[in-house]
Formats: sequence, C-alpha cells, structure tokens
Amino acid sequence: MNKNRLEAFSDGVIAIIITIMVLEMKVPHGDDLKALAPLVPVFLSYVLSFVYVGIYWNNHHHMLHAGTRVTGGSLWANLHLLFWLSLFPFVTGWMGENHFAAVPSALYGIVLLAAAIAYWILQQMIIAAQGSESPLRAAIGSDWKGKLSPVLYLLGIISTLLWPWVAQVLYVAVALLWLVPDRRIERTVHGHGT
Repeated sequence: MNKNRLEAFSDGVIAIIITIMVLEMKVPHGDDLKALAPLVPVFLSYVLSFVYVGIYWNNHHHMLHAGTRVTGGSLWANLHLLFWLSLFPFVTGWMGENHFAAVPSALYGIVLLAAAIAYWILQQMIIAAQGSESPLRAAIGSDWKGKLSPVLYLLGIISTLLWPWVAQVLYVAVALLWLVPDRRIERTVHGHGT
C-alpha cells in the first residue's frame, strides 16, 4: 500500500469522526436563546474535540508526507491511532452532556492520552521504516511538545478527582500548544526535496 492510500483512508475516517461529533449535538425544542443554554457545555466540548481532531489530521498529514514508505507495522499503528480518535465523539458527548463532571472528564483525558501514545507509536514506526537517515526523526528533534502533552494529560486526569475544571484548563492548554503551527516537518521535508 502506498502512503497516499493510507492518507486517503485516514482522512475519510477523520471526516466521519467529525461528522459523528456534530451529529451528537441535538437540536433544542425551544425557539428562543434560552433553549440553547443547556447546549453550551456540549458545544464547548465539541469545539475542543474539533480542534483536537483538526490538530491530529494536520500533523498526521505532515507526518505521512515525511514518510517514504508504508510498512505493515505502520498500517497497524495507524489503525491504532484511528481507534482512539474514533472514541472522541463518545467521550466528547458524555463530557458535554454531564457538564464536565469528574468521571467523564477523566475518561476524556484517558482517550486524549491514548491517542497521543498511539500517534507517538505511529511516528516511531515511520521513523523505523526510514532508517537512520529518517527525515521525520530530524524534523521532530527533541519533540518537547510531544513529551509535555502526555504529562499534562496525566495531570488533567488526576486533577478530575479534586478539581474537574483544572482538567479542562489543562486539556485546552495542550490544544493551544499544538494549535500553534509546527513547521518542523514542513521545513525538513522541503529541505530534503521530498
């Protein structure tokens, strides 16, 4: 399988994930602005998850662009990532419907952490397939954002035991950290003429 086919498949799954998330927002029965008030937590959790899925889609695209070949291991690692991303609609809806309560917020953090780990595994599989001169390895460098994110997710998960709102602050902070465009892969790929 070439990487274009893998990317097209992944893009389709991610598009479905976003569609399912928006369909989880139910239309209110009232016709005034007060009818929208109960949907505010659902909408806020949707926005956060939409940003996360967008970040994964963007970074996944760049990572695959930096890859030179697809192996069986990278196919499974990609499916592993898509599995965790496919849980976003469920945890997003549960967290929003329950107004960011502790248990749904903790599960949301667990899924965020699992997706981050799955992304790292996929990244390592692509690097391994490229060998010691991997452009992707050169591009990610020390990967301080990739190392900091799981720590913040863990702190968020733990904080739900006492202060669920701290978890939300941490989850938003990680999203903002990654929302700032990371041009490392683009610069490295274009520098190698890929």
